[in-house]
Amino acid sequence: MAKFSYDSATAISQGCRDRQEDAIAADFQAGFPFGFAVLADGMGGHAAGDVASKVIVTEVFAELKLHAADIAADQGQIGTVLQRAAAGANACLADYTATRPKVTGMGATLLAPVILEDRLYWISVGDSPLFLFRDGQLHRLNEEHSVAAQLDQMVARGKISEMQAQSHPDRHCVTSVLTGRSLGQVDCPGHPVTLRAGDIVLAASDGVQSLATADLAEVLRAGHALPSAVLAQRVLDRVLQQNAPEQDNLSFCVVRIVPSAIVAQSCAAPSPQVAGHGGQRPRMRRLTFAATAHRREGQLVFETLTRSAP
Repeated sequence: MAKFSYDSATAISQGCRDRQEDAIAADFQAGFPFGFAVLADGMGGHAAGDVASKVIVTEVFAELKLHAADIAADQGQIGTVLQRAAAGANACLADYTATRPKVTGMGATLLAPVILEDRLYWISVGDSPLFLFRDGQLHRLNEEHSVAAQLDQMVARGKISEMQAQSHPDRHCVTSVLTGRSLGQVDCPGHPVTLRAGDIVLAASDGVQSLATADLAEVLRAGHALPSAVLAQRVLDRVLQQNAPEQDNLSFCVVRIVPSAIVAQSCAAPSPQVAGHGGQRPRMRRLTFAATAHRREGQLVFETLTRSAP
């Protein structure tokens, strides 16, 4: 089996909203055969979506980090760990809302890809996409739990017209999300996707979909050999160039699958510094990122921990 390393970068950019409702954490270390990312997108228009996304990322990240050694030793445990992590995060939301009626209805999507050597596993709830770019083509890997996906299936079966599907008032509603209640749909395949050198994995919030799939593929195609930090900046720039009036918050993680001997050279390239949307500088870095939560005077308090790459 060929030995691969993972050259990764995360990007976070605030769109038209006042609050950053996305949360993301990633742990891909050069030279290690195991890495993962956790992304949650708070439900727009719902109470405390920003808190919900942080709770979910904190809980799932901690669970995966806690069991990293077990997963690396026995890949058969990955599905169980992912399912348990999602259930634990959902239970935390239930506990949080139980004593806070004002935030009833808070929730967030979940997307957590896990890479072990050349195998890609994931769990997802909601509409945050997981893409694989291979041989110049972009493929969505995970299920989309949304009314839009259901409408598109109805179009394919001839039940409704394309116009009816596109104009449906509930098209952008998600059909499954972590809220502390029973989960509707969960995508956690039992068999992994086998990765190859040159593949790019992109885990993102739905804000990336303001960019057409063909345009996103074009960006990845043009920059597939670039260091992940540079490629992530290009993706971010292209999304923000759309100037979409309803641009959602955007968070994503780019992971390049490269032979171990090459990743050290890729990681040595400096990260670009480019101003983001509205003159704000997007937070971009190649790092291990985590947020811890603890209670202080009865309130849930978050502390962000970051470790920048050398």
